[in-house]
Amino acid sequence: MSEPEEEDFEKLFEASTKAKRFDKGQTIEGTIVTIGAESALIDVGGKSEAEIDVAELKDDDGDIDVAVGDRIQAVVVSTAGGLRLSRRLARGAATSQQLLSAFQAGLPVEGKVERAVKGGYEVRMARQRAFCPFSQIDIVPTVDPTSHDGRVYQFRIIEYKDNRNIVVSRRALLEEQQRAVAAEVRKSIVEGAVLKGRVASVREFGAFVDLGGGIQGLLHISEMGWARVADTTQVVNPGDEISVKVLRVDKDKISLGLKQLMADPWSTVPDTYTAGRAYQGRVTRVADFGVFVELEPGVEGLIPLSESGIARGGDVKKAFPAGKALEVVVLDADAATRRIRLSATAIQKMQEAAEVREYTERVDATPSSDTFGSLADKLRDALNPREK
Repeated sequence: MSEPEEEDFEKLFEASTKAKRFDKGQTIEGTIVTIGAESALIDVGGKSEAEIDVAELKDDDGDIDVAVGDRIQAVVVSTAGGLRLSRRLARGAATSQQLLSAFQAGLPVEGKVERAVKGGYEVRMARQRAFCPFSQIDIVPTVDPTSHDGRVYQFRIIEYKDNRNIVVSRRALLEEQQRAVAAEVRKSIVEGAVLKGRVASVREFGAFVDLGGGIQGLLHISEMGWARVADTTQVVNPGDEISVKVLRVDKDKISLGLKQLMADPWSTVPDTYTAGRAYQGRVTRVADFGVFVELEPGVEGLIPLSESGIARGGDVKKAFPAGKALEVVVLDADAATRRIRLSATAIQKMQEAAEVREYTERVDATPSSDTFGSLADKLRDALNPREK
């Protein structure tokens, strides 16, 4: 092989190697090196350049609107034997022929959502109009169809019969992007990791959180807070950006927690609740073995039936309706096992003891002479009724 042939081969090999760094449809940025009669060379990094037709650099009047040294953005339309770029695809100024080529090659095309119409959206791509079904505008269902009006997105042409029958999809591109990052996202989803996510949907039993790359985890209602949560929508709503902790990863099932990132109220239980003292609480529920009372958000204690003051066979639920304010006495508290044993009958005993003390103190304060005088008067009246 002669030297010129070797040099040509090396240039082709280098250009081919360079092209492999980019993918078709990828938007890249480069600097204009030269502008020829029919094509221009763009420096996109490395030793070789990409090529673009000069027609792509002209405005509506046919004048070149860039110069050597300017940086431009363009879409990769081919990597065979070197990089070929299209600026019009990147700028949404594609011609009908270029739209057809983009459809055949599966390249993304920029378009502007004009308005919502029956069944979808009217999208303008350069001078052409296309249709995007509602289901193809986003990955997640759109609550307000008008929220996309006026937005400029990248679309993939999924049907092209002629320049009057073009159907596009934004969802197809978003799903591709998700798959591309899903592998990287999964590496970060390990037990104990704290991640940021977006609430995708909220149900009665919990919320599904999008962690990125289309990967979702379940935030169960029991993991939303230390206090009992009755309504999930009072904690999170679709679209909320939240931080969660990964509790378990089981194949495709990811369990998340929110309360684990909050202060644990049980950590202060030993200092807050002392055995033998009375506290105010609220009845949360009644079980077969006793009554649960919330002493503070996230801290519940149990009144065993034997400490409820209700006779065997009595209606405990009627005596302790949910939400009822109640004074109870702490019998014992164990933060390690998260158990606090309470008593309602002890309150009655404490009240009786207080009444006895009050009575005793009142009697002790009465002068003894008055007491004996009163007894003497009663005896005299009883023995001499006729004197009255």
